[in-house]
Amino acid sequence: MAIILGFLFILAAVFGSYLMGNGKMEIILHALPLEGTAILGGAIGAMIIGNSMLVVKKGLKALGGAFKGPKFKKQDYIDLLKIMYELVKVAKQKGLIALEPHIENPHESEIFQKYPKIAHDHFAAEFICDTFRMITMSLEDPYQIEDHMQKQLDKHHHEALEGPHVYQNMADGLPAIGIVAAVLGVVKTMASIDAEVVILGEMIGGALVGTFFGVFMAYCLVGPLANKMTQIAEEESLYYNIIRDVMVGYLHGQAVQVALETGRGGIPSHLQPTFLELEEQLNAI
Repeated sequence: MAIILGFLFILAAVFGSYLMGNGKMEIILHALPLEGTAILGGAIGAMIIGNSMLVVKKGLKALGGAFKGPKFKKQDYIDLLKIMYELVKVAKQKGLIALEPHIENPHESEIFQKYPKIAHDHFAAEFICDTFRMITMSLEDPYQIEDHMQKQLDKHHHEALEGPHVYQNMADGLPAIGIVAAVLGVVKTMASIDAEVVILGEMIGGALVGTFFGVFMAYCLVGPLANKMTQIAEEESLYYNIIRDVMVGYLHGQAVQVALETGRGGIPSHLQPTFLELEEQLNAI
């Protein structure tokens, strides 16, 4: 909704000021279909050429995510801390062998079943299970495991940013593609150089619509959308960082509550539960 309202505000400000200056919308509306087809077609074609279909699909998914907003809410962060609490408690109290049924078959685990959003998040579930699995294989050096987890997080974050990069690259190219469309309009105008001045003026004005549309789309729509997608990807990456923070705290021998407090500190401020809120949730388990 915020994206739509913002775009409507842009349209009102840009074209409202144009009309207030006695600008004629007829020239823009007449030229926009052809100029827009050339510019958007060129931008989409360049996107397809410059990216694999997998990355293009990620771009489409990221576009949908920009309108929905970050997928993790406050309760999702609390649930992540709760499942880490339960798993670490099992490891501390019953030993790593007792963890194996949960990490080998998370979809059948009674712990994971309490938190379906985590169980169905492929990366989160695999990240938790694979790390615990490494520990059960006697790799208990917290520094080695932290390094391994960080590499996994970096890879996942890099892949999450591929979608936003598609649109940022498109935004970078749109002004130049607009110039291409404008040049074609000028070529068309020069072919009619013997026409009346009024007609030539309209044709040149129509050609300049290409430059305007390319710059407008780059800086008023596509660029801001790419920035919004990047912000969402950055925020969502903090969710997975919490898993690393709690696991490293556990491997360093911290009490479960201390490790969870480290994880709580990594939650975005506007979604972060208070210490008492988290304690109440843990006591209810």
